[in-house]
Amino acid sequence: MSSKLSSQMADQATLVPLNGSNSSNSTNNKNLIQSLTKEQKLEKISHYTSCQEENCKCNGFKQKEALEECKTCSHDQASHLKQFNEHSIAQIDRLFLTVLDIETLFGLIIKEEDAETKQIYYFLFKLLRKGVLCQSDTSVEGHLGRPPFEQPSITKSILNFIFSKYQKSGELELQNMFEASKIFLYCLNMWKFESPSMFVKRNTLESHKKQALYKLNYTRWMCYNFVPSFCECFEKYETIAIFGVTFLGLVFPIIKKEIQEKFVREKDKVPVEKRVIFSTYLPRFLNSLEEELSEENSVIWTQNVSLGNSVYEAEIYNMLKGENLNVPYFESFKPKISSDKVTRRRAHEISEKRKLEEKECELNKKHKSEGDASDSMIKELVREVEAETAESQEAALFSAMASRDETARNEQKRGLIEFHVINNRLDEDPEDKILIWLLMVKNVFSHQLPRMPREYITRLVFDPKHKCLVLVKDNRVIGGICFHMFPSQGFSEIVFCAVSSNEQVKGYGTHMMNYLKDYHVRNNTLHFLTYADEYATGYFKKQGFSTQINLTKSAYHGYIKEYEGATLMGCELNPNIIYTELSSILKKQKEVLKKMIERRQEELGKCFPGLTCFRDGIRQIPIESIPGVREAGYRCSTEDYKFFEENMDPESLYTHLRAILNQLKTHASAWPFQKYSPSSSNLPPTVLSSGTTGPSGRYPMDLKMITERLKARYYSHVYLFKADVMRLFANCRESFEPDSEQVKCADQLQAYFEKKILEINKQ
Repeated sequence: MSSKLSSQMADQATLVPLNGSNSSNSTNNKNLIQSLTKEQKLEKISHYTSCQEENCKCNGFKQKEALEECKTCSHDQASHLKQFNEHSIAQIDRLFLTVLDIETLFGLIIKEEDAETKQIYYFLFKLLRKGVLCQSDTSVEGHLGRPPFEQPSITKSILNFIFSKYQKSGELELQNMFEASKIFLYCLNMWKFESPSMFVKRNTLESHKKQALYKLNYTRWMCYNFVPSFCECFEKYETIAIFGVTFLGLVFPIIKKEIQEKFVREKDKVPVEKRVIFSTYLPRFLNSLEEELSEENSVIWTQNVSLGNSVYEAEIYNMLKGENLNVPYFESFKPKISSDKVTRRRAHEISEKRKLEEKECELNKKHKSEGDASDSMIKELVREVEAETAESQEAALFSAMASRDETARNEQKRGLIEFHVINNRLDEDPEDKILIWLLMVKNVFSHQLPRMPREYITRLVFDPKHKCLVLVKDNRVIGGICFHMFPSQGFSEIVFCAVSSNEQVKGYGTHMMNYLKDYHVRNNTLHFLTYADEYATGYFKKQGFSTQINLTKSAYHGYIKEYEGATLMGCELNPNIIYTELSSILKKQKEVLKKMIERRQEELGKCFPGLTCFRDGIRQIPIESIPGVREAGYRCSTEDYKFFEENMDPESLYTHLRAILNQLKTHASAWPFQKYSPSSSNLPPTVLSSGTTGPSGRYPMDLKMITERLKARYYSHVYLFKADVMRLFANCRESFEPDSEQVKCADQLQAYFEKKILEINKQ
């Protein structure tokens, strides 16, 4: 089974192109079958068949020297071939292939040094030997079971993981992580796993149950995948199609290590444009998957996760069949060829029915308004922003607008930092690494929280009911969050939270809390509660906590630990948000919106004259009343003037404003705002005749001036009309004493005016 790929690996490498060797053996066997005559094939088969003479117990023809009779039973060769007289050529060819496989296994039994692997070869050798001797079935069943051994399969679980975690992260992110997953699945499918004895030797601390479980799955892999790759009489299955999370969890640590080492050694074979996948996305994928493997209740181990984007539907369809897993960046990786692969065109046909069903659902969920950007335009802008982001990732780290967790997120992508959710366990002995991490995070809490008793911290950190999210950098814990989950109550209590003093102000605290939020969203626990002292309230407010608790007191009272002098704070999580990617998603949305505005400005290309209303004393006007703003797509969200938002026809606006103005002019309290002559001594003074030098003198306004402006079509928007009317009342209050008759009239008329505006709005 030598191959070009295996020669490129180091002595410890375990990646073997099983499919390549299978194809080579198949070609050689077919050539051999075609080159031999029927008599030559039967002569070969006779060495493994029983003698048909009565009372003869000979199990194989062994020719005497220079004689045509059996060395064991003295019968001729024809006596060992009587049962095949009625067999067709195809049946004889099948028997001949089985005989070739028997001889292959016999050679492996002699060469194999590992006792357990040799035992598996011997079991299969006897099975084939019995199949030829007794003309019986050669399928491998019994206590091994029949594939698949677990659902969902490794392929389906990895796809669930990719699409549940990265589908909302953008097309570029999803595509690169999808490519990283294909690399991992291909390597896993080609892997030659270590023997059970080597597994026990390397994992001396593993329980006997895990060791027995590995031995069972190793035997299954040998019988259903490895041996069938060069013995055609056994039905071959793909590793990633018949095994699930149990087997993946057992072999993942060594596979992760060797994949990373392999691609470091062979990075020169990767095209420059693809190296970012191996240097950034593959390590990040492996680290994230390692975290997910520790979660027993993760959604990726279920079958009902939507695989979403139909762009990948063809590849997904083939991957679930064990196909389309080739890695084109290495010449030694051989692509698999199948006659019924699904093309992208056929994938479009497959998903057509689902698209039609989803289309109606999408239309019901989202109602587009006039002026909204098209989906195609948004997708185009998203691609532009993602391309620009990919080109300037390093520059973004030093940007003044970089988010708090930008640095930490990029360090995690590059594998410089890792997050692990761990806890002390009583049902089995925890790994030494877990205990060391718990001890390290306890020391971080003790150093950063000096007012908290060390014995108390130690008791909670090592309490099996509490878990710790640890931040590991350079093989040491530099931060962590100790928390206690109450799934039945729907919340989790954050007990301790700290980052080493020399690692602060780097965004680790924010990214660590975001990671914890995503962990709880995956476990359907959507509330955080914590008691924060005066030094921690600022941090928790930045992470979305507040003193307003959305949980009922009965849900948490008596469950959480209360501290004197601390403030109870809570945070409600949104299950539709990926918190570790939130800042980058918001940044991307802002960039898309900015580009959309720029593109809309280019499309308009129209100039408007400057505003003249400020010359008349108006200090501020609504944005939407500025000419051209509405054409650019601006929408006002104020509900008070919804009627005017929907009826901006100039004539309709003029009619409604004229009706309001006439009602104001005929109101009993309107007399201070009429145009009276200052010399009329028989009338009380009005706003214009008060003789003050206040604002009424600088910005005079009365009902007559408003009437003239209305006739001149000055009021292009209701807000301009309201501004002039409100100036009437403002001038009056500044011109007269608060308890004067004029101010009382201003109060009454203003209330009447606002009431009329609301009445028209409700019509």
